[in-house]
Amino acid sequence: MTATLETPAPARPPRPSLPRRALAVLRNTWRGLTSMRTALMLLFLLALAAIPGALLPQRSLNKQKVDQYIADRATLGPWMDRLQLFDVFSSAWFTAVYVLLFISLVGCILPRVLDHYRALRTPPVKAPRNLSRLPHHFSGSDAETPDEVIARARKALRGWRTVVQPGTREGEVTLSAEKGYTREAGNLVFHLALVGLLAAIAIGKLFGYEGNVVVIADDGPGFCTTSPAVFDSFRAGNVNDGTGLSPMCVRVKNFKADYLPNGQAAMFSSDIQYQADSDLDSGTWRDTNIQVNHPLRVAGDRVYLQGHGFAPTFTVTFPNGQTRTETIQWKPDDATTFLSSGVLRIDPPGGMYPSEEERRKHQVAIQGLFAPTALLHGSLLTSMYPAMRDPMVAVDIYKGDTGLDTGRAQSLFSLDQEMIKQGRLVKEQRVNLKPGASATLSDGTKVTFDGAREFVNLQVSHDPAQQWVLVSALTMMAGLLVSLLVKRRRIWLRVYPDGEPDGVRRTVVEMGGLARTDQAGWGGEFDRLRERLLTENTGEK
Repeated sequence: MTATLETPAPARPPRPSLPRRALAVLRNTWRGLTSMRTALMLLFLLALAAIPGALLPQRSLNKQKVDQYIADRATLGPWMDRLQLFDVFSSAWFTAVYVLLFISLVGCILPRVLDHYRALRTPPVKAPRNLSRLPHHFSGSDAETPDEVIARARKALRGWRTVVQPGTREGEVTLSAEKGYTREAGNLVFHLALVGLLAAIAIGKLFGYEGNVVVIADDGPGFCTTSPAVFDSFRAGNVNDGTGLSPMCVRVKNFKADYLPNGQAAMFSSDIQYQADSDLDSGTWRDTNIQVNHPLRVAGDRVYLQGHGFAPTFTVTFPNGQTRTETIQWKPDDATTFLSSGVLRIDPPGGMYPSEEERRKHQVAIQGLFAPTALLHGSLLTSMYPAMRDPMVAVDIYKGDTGLDTGRAQSLFSLDQEMIKQGRLVKEQRVNLKPGASATLSDGTKVTFDGAREFVNLQVSHDPAQQWVLVSALTMMAGLLVSLLVKRRRIWLRVYPDGEPDGVRRTVVEMGGLARTDQAGWGGEFDRLRERLLTENTGEK
């Protein structure tokens, strides 16, 4: 009977402490986040996340359109709003991807910068033992001494990083040369500029602002950037509350539109006057001209010509002879012919009626269409050309309470239908009017169409990092070109005396070349380098 000894089970290693495990998780997370694969995935996710911002209306650009989009989709719309699909570029998930991409790129680039710095300080590698195994090689002899061959080669390789070392055999000298480190430098510059571009865009979104305002041309009142209230729509940056706007005043002298015979727009331009900085104190106005994509640039702000339209002018003469004249922009419904629609509301002069309630019953509203070049189909009005050649309006004239004093928000381009349904606003007439023509209501109130003036839509945009966006983009292109065009290559020379077998002193020359990537054209460059480095009396073995 034999006895067997049981081998004790190996002791389990002690479990790391909680701080060590937490540190390991953080280290592995950081390594995964700062890998180039993760950076590429985040860049793809950022492009994917921007798609809803291009397909869906955004609240920062058109709040009314977003509200209408949600109202038309009673079930899906509110859920889309909860997911911030109408505020994509300021949403939490888009910002998270943006910040993670920024961190990932910085984490990828900094180690590569350090590695590139070390590579620049590291001498070229020694010559391989067998140069004939390299993709490009040459073997021959030279009449000069090894030291003279090496000296001539170093002189010809100006701009290359070279190092000369003694060989393994007696009298042998080797030369190692490298070139093309700017390829990696260009790659790093490209990625650093990409980080700069992301940072500049983020700074512009945080501290910039953008406001749109409609200004009547022909020396209208203009506007001054005193507060966001002067703009028809205003979007401030995420950390900008709209205060501290760059002081500036603008007024529009005229608007010019050039059209082709078919009515297609060729060019829009506007002569404007502006004041900025010291001009505001001296009262001096400066003249300039702005066009589409050619804005006015003042003190870091840009004033763009965004669009134009027409503002009809009506004069209402009340029974007691008092008049009210107003000009207000109407919305172009047809971008080709500029057939426009809109509303004009006029309140009677103060003191004309004994009470406010009575005064509200005699307000006048004019709603209809404006055609810059009229074309009538019976009594139906349309426009046949976008320029103002033969203007006409087709309007409904209402009298009653227009809702100006209700405190409820109303559309600038349509009447409150609830007031009409309640009978508080009654239609008196429907007429077509040319400039100078008028219509008289039942109580003797006369409505006269005086003509129309053109208006322009100006956008004031402030982006403190705009120049850095341009610099970063140009630097990215330069770095990309360098990384694509520059080749990383190495050359080695091994020279040693031949031993004078026939009584003639000769030097054996071996040359090898290697490109980091097998690029077309490297073989031809190697042959040209061989001709430059070696004399004509070199014979190939």
